[in-house]
Amino acid sequence: MAAERPATLPAGTRVAVLTVSDGVSAGVREDRSGAALAARIDEIGGSVTRGLVPDDIPAIAAAISAASATHALVLTTGGTGLTPRDVTPQATRSIVTYEIPGIAEAMRAAGRRVTPLADLSRAIAGVVGRSLVINVPGSPGAALESLAAVEPLLAHALETLAGPHDHDHARRAAAAGARDEAKENAG
Repeated sequence: MAAERPATLPAGTRVAVLTVSDGVSAGVREDRSGAALAARIDEIGGSVTRGLVPDDIPAIAAAISAASATHALVLTTGGTGLTPRDVTPQATRSIVTYEIPGIAEAMRAAGRRVTPLADLSRAIAGVVGRSLVINVPGSPGAALESLAAVEPLLAHALETLAGPHDHDHARRAAAAGARDEAKENAG
């Protein structure tokens, strides 16, 4: 039987933790979930940058886009519930190239072992450029439980997104072969 992949990030992996909260971004509430996630990412080998954003679709989408340009992993915390201001999934969905439903499913399944209310989370995961974007709930406990549920997937997912991709390799090999053939025919 093959050994399991360690549930750690490659050393120094750049991770953005974006806390989505009107109260936290206004400075009237403490960012407990962002702090908890940042501490855990640090423990598993990531290099963390933190940001705050209000519960506003354009602001959230802009923050995720900016973070994905320089980070391999973008975690948002907050805004995944049922209130009218919980708009993180809508903002995320508006900018991802494609979703990765299994990640959100894994987080909800793990949360369900703690509380049936986990199924009310509307968190999604997807790809922006070559960055993995994952929404987690805003409570520190649920945020950490969600991250723990997907930690075994992170290294492989990030490695795959970083490339090279098989089709990229095949194109380069074909191009190199064509150049070699052209040189032989010219000589």
